[in-house]
Amino acid sequence: MTDNKYTIQKPVSFTGIGLHSGEAATVYFKPASEDEGIVFIRTDLPEAQEIPAVIENVVDISRGTTIGLNGSTVGTIEHVLAAIVGLGIDNIRIEIDGGEVPVGDGSALPYLELLKEAGLQEQKAKREYFEFDEAISFSNPEENVDVVIVPSNELKISFMVDYQHPYLGTQYTFLPGIRDFEKEFAGARTFCFINEILELRRRGLIKGGSLENALVIGEPEMAEEELENLREVFEYDEPITVSQQGILNSHPLRYHNEYVRHKVVDLLGDIALLGVPIKGHILAARSGHKTNVELVKKLRSIQVTQELKKKYMSDAQQDAVFDVNAIMRIIPHRYPFLLVDKIIEFDPGKSIVGIKNVTINEQFFQGHFPGHPIMPGVLIVEGMAQAGGIILLRQMEDPAEWVAYFASIDNVKFRKPVLPGDTLRYEMKVVSLKRSLAKMHGEAYVGNDKVAEGDFMAILQKKEQ
Repeated sequence: MTDNKYTIQKPVSFTGIGLHSGEAATVYFKPASEDEGIVFIRTDLPEAQEIPAVIENVVDISRGTTIGLNGSTVGTIEHVLAAIVGLGIDNIRIEIDGGEVPVGDGSALPYLELLKEAGLQEQKAKREYFEFDEAISFSNPEENVDVVIVPSNELKISFMVDYQHPYLGTQYTFLPGIRDFEKEFAGARTFCFINEILELRRRGLIKGGSLENALVIGEPEMAEEELENLREVFEYDEPITVSQQGILNSHPLRYHNEYVRHKVVDLLGDIALLGVPIKGHILAARSGHKTNVELVKKLRSIQVTQELKKKYMSDAQQDAVFDVNAIMRIIPHRYPFLLVDKIIEFDPGKSIVGIKNVTINEQFFQGHFPGHPIMPGVLIVEGMAQAGGIILLRQMEDPAEWVAYFASIDNVKFRKPVLPGDTLRYEMKVVSLKRSLAKMHGEAYVGNDKVAEGDFMAILQKKEQ
């Protein structure tokens, strides 16, 4: 394959039962334009809602990965996404006449083989990658999960699980490149423990789950009455058996470490939600859908910052996220009322840190306490507001057409004076954020001393309004 983007050559379809809903659905895979990405379309709904497969649209991770938009959802998409990533497909439209993707045999293989049958079509647009220079880590001590991504010239995955179960124990696997996915990983099936599946059944869940579309792992020395109960739960005519590997109904493993290989399948499907392929080596321990999604959110934040720096920054000042020239491309303020010199930290949609170097040459010192220069408190608040406005304006394709108006500023407190020579640091954290409305809490520091704080609410409007 080249570094161009790819779609499929012709439409193909797959019909099956949803793992959790137990409802039948047909999935239609169709070619897409070169900048469309991966899009699901609910054709059973009146308006055929389109739902791009991106991290911003994830609405549920309790039972697989579910995306949604405007009240429409599609569940259990991870195996389909893994097949798409595994074949190097960038753009594809996926029409579905139900709310859950069919589970097939519990692996990505049925979808991968179907998409191979459709054939790949090279497109003119060049493929973009997510690349980075330093290691990125994510940890959840409460769930004993650790993930690290280090720079690499291609996508690689090392994965370890240790379930402390007699039939699983510790398993490790390594994906050296996406070219190895089809042969070594695509056929790895989803799995669960017998206690989990019984509890989910009691709760009316996994209605489409069976011993044919998942590896169900039993317990050592299961009694005959337990197996008979399972036969009734699954509505089987024949007795249920347990293999030497602990699998109900003796399904042979496709790989000696099939369980951990399926975790790679899930991870590949979830990182597809970043929207671009990754060049990096992912080292994961005990990660699941919840951690995968949190990881992609972190990568998305870095990706957005990279895109914004590329859009607004020159190469002149690379120690900042945005220098003063970039800031003036984003917000409309100018000297002497531009009160932010640079942005040093930026987590899109969450927080921002700006710097203002206060000098004796500031115009306001000429009239504010002459002979005893103190920065006006209202200007410290204004500086925080300007830094906060960047969080809103960065979402717009052309920030110059928009302006952030602050509707309210509450609970303002001034704690220490700001003097000439001080370096003022604005720290703004988002409390809630919609496309055009934000609530933020701001704090201003000189060194480690907090000099001011307040709560802000801002609204974004076009200038002509």
